[in-house]
Amino acid sequence: MTLSHNRAIVMMVAVTLMWSTAGVITRHLEFARSFEVTFWRAFFTVVTLLVILPLMQGRAFFGKFRRAGAAFWASAVCWSVMFTAFMVALTLTTVGNVLVTMSIGPLLTAVIARIFIGHRVAPRTWVAIVVAGLGIVYMYASQLSGVTWAGTLVALCVPIAGATNWTVTQHAHDQGHDVDLVPAVLAGAVISAALTFPLAVPFQANAHDLSLLAVLGVVQLALPCVLSVWCARVLKAPEISLLQLLEVVFGILLAWLGANEVPSSSVLAGGTLVIGALVVNEVIGWRQRA
Repeated sequence: MTLSHNRAIVMMVAVTLMWSTAGVITRHLEFARSFEVTFWRAFFTVVTLLVILPLMQGRAFFGKFRRAGAAFWASAVCWSVMFTAFMVALTLTTVGNVLVTMSIGPLLTAVIARIFIGHRVAPRTWVAIVVAGLGIVYMYASQLSGVTWAGTLVALCVPIAGATNWTVTQHAHDQGHDVDLVPAVLAGAVISAALTFPLAVPFQANAHDLSLLAVLGVVQLALPCVLSVWCARVLKAPEISLLQLLEVVFGILLAWLGANEVPSSSVLAGGTLVIGALVVNEVIGWRQRA
C-alpha cells in the first residue's frame, strides 16, 4: 500500500500511541524488574522482526547484514542503547520524568549534528534549547537528592543515542551510503538482548509478566518502529518531530489513568516548557521551509 500524506499522519499518531504504552504496561509487572524487563522486551522484538521483515522484504533482507558497513552497525548500537536505557529508566523513575527527558531529543540532535557534521543551527533552535534546558532544570531541581535522579540520567542516554543515530545516518547519507534503519532496529534489539541476558538471570518473571513483556516487544516496539520508518518516507522531519511529542502526552496520560501515577506539578510545569519550546521551534521552521 502506498501511503498518502494524511494516512501517514494517522499512522504516525497510532505509532506514538503504541510507543506510549511502555510505562503503564511496566507498572503492571509483578516480578520482572530492570534488566530482565529489558531482555524480554528485546527478545520478543527480535522474534517479531525475524517474522515480519523477511515477509516484507524477501530473502534480500538477510543479505543486508552481510553488506552492512560501519554506519549500519553504529546505528544498531545506538538502537540497543535506546532500547536498554529506556526500560531501565522506567524501573528507576516515573513515566513522566522519562518521557519528558526523552523529548529533548530533537534539540540534542541539532547540537550534535552541528558539532560533528557541521549542520547549521538556527537562532530559533538555540532559543528553544535554552528554554527547554530551563524546563529540565525546573523539573529536577527538587529531585537532586532523590532516587529518581538516577533514572533521569539513564533516561538521558535515550535522546543522546537517538541524536547520535540520526547524525551517523545523516552523515552516511551525505556520503552516498544510506543506512536501512529497519534491519538496524533488529540488530539493535539483538545486541540489547545479548548484553542484558547475563544481567537478567535468574529470571523472576511469571506467566503474567511474560505476556505483558511480549506485548511490549511486539506492539510497543517492533511494530511501531517498522511503521515509523515507513511513515518517514512520506512525512517531513519537522512533522515527525512534532508528532513524536504525542508520545509524551499519551504516555503520561496512560500512566495516570492506568497505573495511578499522578505527575508532579514540577513535571507538568517543566514538561510544558520543554514541549512548548519544541513545538514553537518546529512550527517556525516548518513555515520557513514552506
